[in-house]
Amino acid sequence: MVRALFPGTFDPIHFGHINIAERSVRLFDELVIAVYDKPLKSLLFSPDKRIALVKETFKGHPKIRVIGYSGLTVKICQEIDAQVIVRGLRVFSDFEFEFRMALANHRLAPDIESIALITDEEHTFLSSTTVREIAMLGGDISSMVPPHVESALIQSVSRMSDQQKPANALRD
Repeated sequence: MVRALFPGTFDPIHFGHINIAERSVRLFDELVIAVYDKPLKSLLFSPDKRIALVKETFKGHPKIRVIGYSGLTVKICQEIDAQVIVRGLRVFSDFEFEFRMALANHRLAPDIESIALITDEEHTFLSSTTVREIAMLGGDISSMVPPHVESALIQSVSRMSDQQKPANALRD
């Protein structure tokens, strides 16, 4: 049995992530989506909320399991006996980061392979940061995330004060 790990912060999960996950289950016997708890970036949702949103997204998929994790990605792979790390590529600039990460992971755990899937064309503009920012600015995100994620974003944004909303990119 080949088990693959799809790690990320998923803050929030969007259709680009879902595209990569759904295509991955065609390649592997099991896909474990691992929600990282403490990345070096600011997050909108808590680890528990992000895990819950991802679980809700894939609740009908028998080959997908969702877990939370901290620490090195290769360590969680070893703990759950995953032989492959799955990553998604949207644009060329993603390649350099993913290439370096794959090399570092291979140095740490040579028995774990990394595979990158190129997202479908309609999702290339999607990132969690873009989705969060559009939601914070009152834009329509219904074509970017599942309805339960859209609801969670709207609720979270409505609790935020204007001082916490982004002061860059899409509204400039």
